[in-house]
Amino acid sequence: MSGNTLGKLFCVTNFGESHGPAIGAVVDGCPPGLPLDAADIQMELDRRRPGTSRHVTQRQEADQVEILSGVYEGHTTGTPISLLIRNTDQRSKDYGNIVQTFRPGHADYAYWKKYGRRDPRGGGRSSARLTAPTVAAGAIAKKWLASEHGMRIRGYMSQLGPIRIPFRSWEEVGGNPFFAADASVVPQLEDFMDQLRRDGDSIGARIEVVAEGVPAGWGEPVYDRLDADIAHAMMGLNAVKGVSVGAGFDCITQRGSEHGDELTPEGFTTNHAGGVLGGISSGQPITVSLAIKATSSIRVERRSITTDGDPTMVQTFGRHDPCVGIRATPIAEALLAIVLMDHALRQRGQCGQ
Repeated sequence: MSGNTLGKLFCVTNFGESHGPAIGAVVDGCPPGLPLDAADIQMELDRRRPGTSRHVTQRQEADQVEILSGVYEGHTTGTPISLLIRNTDQRSKDYGNIVQTFRPGHADYAYWKKYGRRDPRGGGRSSARLTAPTVAAGAIAKKWLASEHGMRIRGYMSQLGPIRIPFRSWEEVGGNPFFAADASVVPQLEDFMDQLRRDGDSIGARIEVVAEGVPAGWGEPVYDRLDADIAHAMMGLNAVKGVSVGAGFDCITQRGSEHGDELTPEGFTTNHAGGVLGGISSGQPITVSLAIKATSSIRVERRSITTDGDPTMVQTFGRHDPCVGIRATPIAEALLAIVLMDHALRQRGQCGQ
């Protein structure tokens, strides 16, 4: 009921707060026998980790994962896998000035209205810090999907604010802090972010994530459609305000003769559907696009109210990502992997392999 668990057969329960002692996840439903150690998970966490470039938050967290259960002699046992990541670089004093106020665009106000109280330290439960356990759980799903189905899940940034980033090569994505698929654009992105920091402001981004090797037939009709579950998971990522599959909103201007992906004996000729038809995978790559809003914690003064309803001005200090989209690519990959693994187990349960 409380909305902290994702999935039905492959279940990920996320816990913790930004400035608490630790954050983590419990992964239930992973089949036994998967070779797994902390290094498999750490590799993905290091891609998301803060403090890796001057363009992201300078909070210095090692994000070292600890596997507390569910793995014995290097293999999963089929029992719940508990993952723990300790917080080591909190600076709660940075949030002293917003204890009685609300940041415009932030979850502060909504949390206050729902619970009657909130943890203002780094955003508490609403912090993007809580995406680290998601990435850790997604690493397990990624490894199982690759092992069992040869699946590959990758992502990249296609737009930073007003700057569109062409796709040149997957090989270029891992060589820059923006996850950009065209390294020639990186100097322009860096200049833009440097000026944004000087302005004390923030910006949004667009992230693309692709799953290749997804078998045809995964998903359910009507309520548990594969694309619906993907959209549900992606909207659970902090700051995401839009999710599209395949052509997305571009389908509005496409005629049926253009949008409908024709079939030939050799396969589909296009992939406007993004790999999902009628809520069930078609066997084509699944393509998902995310729109991520600008960070709410900025140094620019904004109008707000106090917890008593009085007018005030709010300015956020501390260490924040001026664009949360810069570190969002590994998180989007993880969420897609979790949904696909859940549907893989559901397909196996109903229809066999």
